[in-house]
Amino acid sequence: MTEQAAFLGVEHSLTGRRWVGPTAETTRLAEAMAQQTPLPQPLCLTLARLGVPVAEAEAYLLPTLRDLLPDPRRMRDCDTAAARLLAAVKHRQRIAIFADYDVDGGSSAALLIDWFRHFGMTATLYVPDRIDEGYGPNVPAMQALARDHDLIVCVDCGTLSHEPIAAATGADVVVLDHHLGGETLPPALAVVNPNRQDEDGALAHLCAAAVVFLVLVEAGRQIREDGATGPDLMGFLDLVALATVADVAPLQGVNRALVRQGLKIMAQRGRPGLVALSDVARLDRAPSSYHLGFVLGPRVNAGGRIGQADLGARLLACENPHEARAMAERLDQLNTERRDIEAAVRAAALEQAEARGLEAPLVWAAGEGWHPGVVGIVASRLKEMTNRPAIVIGLDGDEGKGSGRSVSGVDLGASIQRLASEGLLIKGGGHKMAAGLTVARDRIEPAMARLSELLAKQGAGQGGAADLRLDGLLMPGAAQVDLIEQMEQAGPFGAGAPAPRFVFPDCQITFSRRVGDSHLKIGFGDGLGARLDAICFGAFDGPLGPALDGHGGARFHLAGRLEINEWGGRQSVQLRLEDAAPA
Repeated sequence: MTEQAAFLGVEHSLTGRRWVGPTAETTRLAEAMAQQTPLPQPLCLTLARLGVPVAEAEAYLLPTLRDLLPDPRRMRDCDTAAARLLAAVKHRQRIAIFADYDVDGGSSAALLIDWFRHFGMTATLYVPDRIDEGYGPNVPAMQALARDHDLIVCVDCGTLSHEPIAAATGADVVVLDHHLGGETLPPALAVVNPNRQDEDGALAHLCAAAVVFLVLVEAGRQIREDGATGPDLMGFLDLVALATVADVAPLQGVNRALVRQGLKIMAQRGRPGLVALSDVARLDRAPSSYHLGFVLGPRVNAGGRIGQADLGARLLACENPHEARAMAERLDQLNTERRDIEAAVRAAALEQAEARGLEAPLVWAAGEGWHPGVVGIVASRLKEMTNRPAIVIGLDGDEGKGSGRSVSGVDLGASIQRLASEGLLIKGGGHKMAAGLTVARDRIEPAMARLSELLAKQGAGQGGAADLRLDGLLMPGAAQVDLIEQMEQAGPFGAGAPAPRFVFPDCQITFSRRVGDSHLKIGFGDGLGARLDAICFGAFDGPLGPALDGHGGARFHLAGRLEINEWGGRQSVQLRLEDAAPA
């Protein structure tokens, strides 16, 4: 197969990347779409790249839960799980929720706490400590919870927890999860998980909070069959949206509708925890999927990473605005501390990974005392830099605990599980895009070599480490607010559905100004009267800032994502500049 020619001939941009434009097939589909629909060409290019057929283009822009929400009973055990939750309500039983310590786990727990609260019941929340207890249910915790509760609901964990669930004698256990299942299921009353081995995979892209939501939808159906009414589940979608984006679930199918509707709910500012978190983060506009993934999500996660494990879940379920404010401020503080720890680990991991080579199918690093709460974020950074799956391991004593992130089309969770079954890992699991592992110190090298081999068979390492994917060309005069609003209808954008990225060719920089320590603000035009503003975050941390600020009248191709900037009640289009090349 011949390699696609570099877009605009850019083999090495200012940041060293090769520009890759739309394929011939994508261009052909976009042209057909533009001819057969009233949609503008840039939007057609984006839809074609997302694989939307011409006949479905206009419907795709209006995703509705009514059309896209699957029947919850497609998932095995869903009706059993819903019936057990309702039985706990009917008999006023004691309920415990065992949740993972990340955003998905916290959101899932808050969904159930809210749901039980509607019936006047208070559920016990238990979130394990990342360092002392590790991921998922453990025997001492489950035994203790079983002594004092009739029902334990494990959310975003539990599918592989055979021994801990067996230890919960005297209580029923229900598992609501999405992590890859093993050949056998734990001895729970119900395991609702679209990634069980005996599922068809049609709902494999759901995060745990979406699984919980579908179980509550089924519970609502059972309530209505009995002639009663339950809580309005639409109001719960802010939590489902947050978890879906923060857990990097692909924004395709029902996930798109869940996130879009959830963002509308969030904009109403009805949940005290999210209001407090938005205010602490100085979010002064209605949130987008970007804010869920990069502003709110990291703060919710901070408690589980380096602080109090249950703080994020408690904030999301909090009803008191004053308590919510205090928790949000604490999470914001922890997030700042997390950034400092992460920066140190990232520098050391990158140095080690570079020494090992960044062109292999797997990029990995392991270091003494690296905080287990940040290894996943550092793995994500390495993955983004190299376009390869990445594993980062923190060593402590004879063991290392690591976290991995994958690239589109490469199932990391399945490969990690294979390694565990082969005895190269003490334990490991996850899903396609993210996974965790525990490995003996003396087995790290052979384990990573075997993992690299498994990932290579899936195509890892074939893409250029520095490719920048572009949707096409745009002229400054075409970048109007109404076009960007139309483009946003193709969203929300995120994992599995990257936001459109366009190039403004042969442009002249009309002004440039450094903002803060490392950012750059520029104005540019095409010489025909039209001009745009652009912001480049972290420009002076790399070559973009010095080159563009000291342009000396040179002309550039400018690449990035378009956004609407709101200031003083007025809207304007702004380019979030990501790369540039001499014209």
